[in-house]
Amino acid sequence: MPISKCPQKSEPLWKGWDQKAQKNGLRHQVYAVNGDCYVGEWKDNMKHGKGTKIWKKKGAVYEGDWKFGKRDGYGTLSLPDQETGKYRRVYTGWWKGDKKSGYGIQFFGPKEYYEGEWCGNQRSGWGRMYYSNGDIYEGQWRNDKPDGEGMLRLKNGNRYEGYWKRGLKNGSGRFFHLDHGQLFEGFWVDNVAKCGTMTDFGRDEAPEPTQFPIPEVKVLDPDGLLEEALAMFRKTQEEGD
Repeated sequence: MPISKCPQKSEPLWKGWDQKAQKNGLRHQVYAVNGDCYVGEWKDNMKHGKGTKIWKKKGAVYEGDWKFGKRDGYGTLSLPDQETGKYRRVYTGWWKGDKKSGYGIQFFGPKEYYEGEWCGNQRSGWGRMYYSNGDIYEGQWRNDKPDGEGMLRLKNGNRYEGYWKRGLKNGSGRFFHLDHGQLFEGFWVDNVAKCGTMTDFGRDEAPEPTQFPIPEVKVLDPDGLLEEALAMFRKTQEEGD
């Protein structure tokens, strides 16, 4: 009795070509249509693992971790300097979903940078900002601005310790005029001190002490003034939220 065998089914050629075209593992220099270049690891046709991408339009370079096609993990973003042509670091730290999230350092200029927490590409949480004019802010951030409790130390040594809202002094706080040897304790609304008390604070050791003693000031309605300041502060909070 003759034995018949069924012929094996052959897969279309395009399936084999497609499998060879799938990017998995380490690849050397994969170019996009717009000229962007990526060197690194892939998974299921997406950037995944360690890799470096160069954006042709801006010349930006990212070196670090990737997850399913997005920057995710620890990495460094650099940009070419317009004057020298050399690359300078812009951000070094953690990423999530292609955005700065977690702890990282952002360089805004040669003498201006931020180190602290990020969320969704914005400074959020605890952080310290070094400004180009010599001022330093350390404290809480929200929506890329000082918000919460923090301290601003000016270049001349004077400092403010207290509460902030939307990048402005809002709430109770203390301002140390170390150059004059005086301390102001009071309440602020949008960077304006509404009420408080000024006392001498180390006047003998101050580099530029005040020439005259602080005069006694009598407010006719201190409770009313304080209540007005509190009402303004609550209004700004509601508008901000």
